[in-house]
Amino acid sequence: MDHELTLPPEVASVGASRRFVREALTAWHLEQLVDTATLLTSEIVTNSVLHARTSIVLSVHRSEGDIVTISVHDDSAYLPRLRQHTIDATTGRGLELLDRLADEWHIESEGDGKCVVFTISASSDPWAAVTGAAWAEREADL
Repeated sequence: MDHELTLPPEVASVGASRRFVREALTAWHLEQLVDTATLLTSEIVTNSVLHARTSIVLSVHRSEGDIVTISVHDDSAYLPRLRQHTIDATTGRGLELLDRLADEWHIESEGDGKCVVFTISASSDPWAAVTGAAWAEREADL
């Protein structure tokens, strides 16, 4: 099962992407994934709006075992990279959130553009690894 949406490089596209993902997951009765999926989608689409400034293609795919793959394509060849930020930085944590909450993620170069792809699944609790003292301790080390 697949859903695809093309978005303009506008701030309003971030909210539209969250609604689109929420609607797809709700239609598939995967409401337990909505928070994680919409947060991660929002981070990636925001990066595309801010840095790529090209049209964005958002795809949501469901496969066996309730595995959901979300991909965000834009036409910028600039690849995002993990950066270390101070604890009080207000931006720059999107890829770190992917690291912590997605089952897996990667970036695919596609001609003049790129696609950021992540998977989440109903069989895992993506928040379990980031609750409690371990999260706060890691943030303090940065």
